[in-house]
Amino acid sequence: MSELLNTSEVFASDPSGLLRGLHRQPVLAVLRVSELQQAQHQLNLLVDAGLRHVELAVALTPAWVELAMELRQSFPSLRLGAASVRCLKGLAAAQSAGLDYVVSPILEPELLAKAQQAGITLIPGVYTPSEVARAQALGAPAVKLFPASSLGPSYWNSLAGPLSPLPYCIAAGGLSALDARLWLESGVDAVALGGSLFETSQGPQQPLQLRPGLTALLAWLEQRANGDLLSG
Repeated sequence: MSELLNTSEVFASDPSGLLRGLHRQPVLAVLRVSELQQAQHQLNLLVDAGLRHVELAVALTPAWVELAMELRQSFPSLRLGAASVRCLKGLAAAQSAGLDYVVSPILEPELLAKAQQAGITLIPGVYTPSEVARAQALGAPAVKLFPASSLGPSYWNSLAGPLSPLPYCIAAGGLSALDARLWLESGVDAVALGGSLFETSQGPQQPLQLRPGLTALLAWLEQRANGDLLSG
């Protein structure tokens, strides 16, 4: 697990303060939504469970910008960011929606540079040791290990020898709330959970529900954070 940078370094590379927010609750939800009512229902379920950070998968349309703006205003307690940002247009959409952090599945130097210039925290995607080293050299505040499920929980810690100190790592791709604790205990700093969060709808009359695991995960993280505070 990485150590947080000093205050000045965090402010320079993470102007949104995302990593500070994740320090206590290192879980993000990733939603792909296109309709306001559905998005509001999903976010209400996540808020009720106690989750604080949610990424909205970006779409390059004015309608997505309007949707993200509406959700940001309706859920002020949530830290909303943009997910699946792969190009400058996606970054611009996130900025137009007022989202101050974005997460990408790829490592694109120009995208990272533009985000830094705009004062937006951007977390690039990495898979190989070379990509991890490149992201660090480019000044990324953290990295997204993607798709993490194909690498296994022990992969990240195995890089500690040759690549130490490792950057802050958010594991994403194929993870569920039920196995998130294993990943966190194996060395990643945070996890991102997507489609596994919700039960598959059985019909229009059956409301979407959270799958088991998230509430227990958040309760364990709260206990862990309180223990760290007491021991500190």
